[in-house]
Amino acid sequence: MPPASLVEQLRAGSREAMSTLFAEHLDVIYNYCYRRTSSWAVAEDLSATVFLEVWRHRRRAVELDGSLLPWLYGVATNVCRNHLRSRRRGEQALGRLELVDRPGDDPSPLADLVASRIDADRRLRRALAALAELPADDQDVFLLVCWEQLSYPQAAQALGIPVGTVRSRLARVRRRLRLADTGPDGAPATTELDPRTPAQEDDRA
Repeated sequence: MPPASLVEQLRAGSREAMSTLFAEHLDVIYNYCYRRTSSWAVAEDLSATVFLEVWRHRRRAVELDGSLLPWLYGVATNVCRNHLRSRRRGEQALGRLELVDRPGDDPSPLADLVASRIDADRRLRRALAALAELPADDQDVFLLVCWEQLSYPQAAQALGIPVGTVRSRLARVRRRLRLADTGPDGAPATTELDPRTPAQEDDRA
């Protein structure tokens, strides 16, 4: 009998399989969470939450093309969405109490840290702000395909939608981002957000 695959071991509750999954994909999930939140500290917390959720729901684990990564992205997407919804509700509540920071307030140490990063990182944050104006479903598709380099079928599995929906949402995002100006330097959002060409995607679709 051949040895059990990683997904089979994980579904069976193997802690060794979980450790392997964590070691192989922590950095990828951490970077994805940062791109969704623009905060290294929050990304660290959310990455831990993602792998806790993976362990809790290990019996639902599924592979695509021999990889668990698309499923991991699906878990991470849900965790980030929940965090962003909670953050928005908190900001709205604080706003009603007139306790939200105003422009010109002293930045937090974390804001100082992020603001001090290289110019490319500042452009990335402006691009993320442009992307944040789009519907959440469109953001999910764009980030998974253009940044995380998932193929259309992998992104479709991660989000639980048809491949055709992935294509249509991605095209819609690109149309909107081409019209976006993300800062005083006039750099369009696609400069920082969209490193892949349609030809590259067709090769992996």
